[in-house]
Amino acid sequence: MSLYQICFWVLTVMALGCALGVILSRNPVSSVLFLIATFFAISGHYLLMNAQFLAIVNIIVYAGAIMVLFLFVIMLMNLNADTEPQKNRLVQLAGVVSGGILFLVILAALRSSSVNVLEQTPTDIGLIKNLGKTLFTQFVLPFEISSVLFLSAMIGAVVIGKKEEVA
Repeated sequence: MSLYQICFWVLTVMALGCALGVILSRNPVSSVLFLIATFFAISGHYLLMNAQFLAIVNIIVYAGAIMVLFLFVIMLMNLNADTEPQKNRLVQLAGVVSGGILFLVILAALRSSSVNVLEQTPTDIGLIKNLGKTLFTQFVLPFEISSVLFLSAMIGAVVIGKKEEVA
């Protein structure tokens, strides 16, 4: 077993374990922390696939910004046992049945697939250098148009958010 395969399986077990922790945790803050750990494990998979840009963006955007937003919302909601809705056994049974069916569909798709994830060698497709080269050669016009659009949106947000002076 190579180092690549060991890292793959460790990250896979970590991602699945933390994803189960998100679902099974009763404390919402613990659930969010498990979700952050899941995002880090997925970023590790991106690094194994030689997609450094996706790994960094996943950590910055999801594990950073969105999870901080989730934590603030959870803390501001002041959740307690009185406000929690009552559990319905029929809904829980439907969730278990639909999850089992989804699991069977995924297993059937993996059995019929001829792609072996562990035998693939990493390529240079996901490197930031190649992404930048493609972005500034083939897609330079859409990139510049979107940058002007974002700049005008920022200026509009500042103008709308500016308070009027009281005379």
